[in-house]
Amino acid sequence: MIRVVIAELRKLRRPTLLLGTIATVGGLSALFTSIIFLMIDSEDGNSRRGESIGPEELSQATGLVYGFRLVGAFLGIVALCIFASQTAQEYSLGTLRNLLVRQPSRMKILAGKFISMKIFALVMVLFAGALSILISFALAGRAGVDTSAWTTSDAMELLFKSTLNIFIATLCFGTFGMILGLLLRSPISAIAVGVLWILILENILGALIKSTGKWLPGFNFSNLGEGGNPSLSYRHSVAVSLAYLIIGGAIAAVFFKRRDVAN
Repeated sequence: MIRVVIAELRKLRRPTLLLGTIATVGGLSALFTSIIFLMIDSEDGNSRRGESIGPEELSQATGLVYGFRLVGAFLGIVALCIFASQTAQEYSLGTLRNLLVRQPSRMKILAGKFISMKIFALVMVLFAGALSILISFALAGRAGVDTSAWTTSDAMELLFKSTLNIFIATLCFGTFGMILGLLLRSPISAIAVGVLWILILENILGALIKSTGKWLPGFNFSNLGEGGNPSLSYRHSVAVSLAYLIIGGAIAAVFFKRRDVAN
């Protein structure tokens, strides 16, 4: 299986995919982190919910990861698209048959692909976090934010927890995309269904029937990245997310193992 992981990592480092991902993640990190500090005195607000976050709040330890957390909400969508496309294209390009010639065990291929994409997601999260923090330090002086609390042990602990939570959330979104790729066997269909459900349908359903929000996968994946909130606990989101991914993953694995790939 190690050879499968190495082979998949070689595919993931293709310039078109790697550079495109770096550009997308870097652009999102720069954009949303900059908005927080450059619009700190704006009446329109500088946070995701349109609220105004002032220098006093950003001068606390949480200010170090505020931009990173904001970017983390979008890393999941990027991971969903990558996981879905890299899984489904094995069917659309007809390369799965070639893989099975070299490695007859389909489960080893599936596990190797998942491990390699998990490594790719980790690198993506670490890159986004590092860039967001660098931009935060660079713009803090202009915004009148005191960064002395950003180098304390509390801030480092908060950074570690935030990075771990964002990675877990990103991995959940990516696994969801991988499941769609295995079931639909088309990159375009898998990405379209995943993005449509997470960004549009869940928000509409959650707005119309508020009680459904805590049971929807996208809401719970995002809540993991935020570390939980008073209305939706972290433990609840872990349980719901695992239920969706385990059941969906089991169904997708059965289809992957038994489905004919001759076409």
